[in-house]
Amino acid sequence: MVVTDETDEMVVLCRQDGTAAGVMPKRLVHHHATPLHLAFSCYLFDHDGNFLVTRRARSKRTWPGVTTNSCCGHPSPDETLTVAIKRRIIQELGVAATDIKPVLPAFSYKAEMDNGVVENEICPVFTGFADPAALAPNPEEVDSTEWISWPTFAAAVLSGERQVSPWCALQVSQLERLGPDPLAWPAATQGLPQAARL
Repeated sequence: MVVTDETDEMVVLCRQDGTAAGVMPKRLVHHHATPLHLAFSCYLFDHDGNFLVTRRARSKRTWPGVTTNSCCGHPSPDETLTVAIKRRIIQELGVAATDIKPVLPAFSYKAEMDNGVVENEICPVFTGFADPAALAPNPEEVDSTEWISWPTFAAAVLSGERQVSPWCALQVSQLERLGPDPLAWPAATQGLPQAARL
């Protein structure tokens, strides 16, 4: 499936046990009773260990203008997570990512915006590498970007000094348990939902 825009993008619905429960157009998924669905988060680093922070475009339906991790998205029903992540990074950031690997395969969360719109995702977390010089953010997706050392970013998030999306805050807390050096975090697949494919 080649996805051109949100009008024809489909997401994978999930049961609580991580198995697939059907598909739904992305434009219909997010509301006050958002069904559980499959997504991903990716944390991009350069080869010095600096982390790419993004601020979501103000036109985004969920958490507009909020600081978050490098890239998020939804795999299409016939798409592996790795392919979906690379596709979405190109769409959002205009750069080809390499060395994509899962680090928090079983992550999931539910969060509600002030307006009542809910996010409800099984959302495996990945890391990858990107060349800062090649970055070309899409303004319809990304308001701004920043490269920052991981310890500085993580400490600011964990202390509450830096406000980020609810999923990013939860993910940073879990990622910190993997160790202080993100370049040394191990790949992990145990707990990956059955609905997902690498």
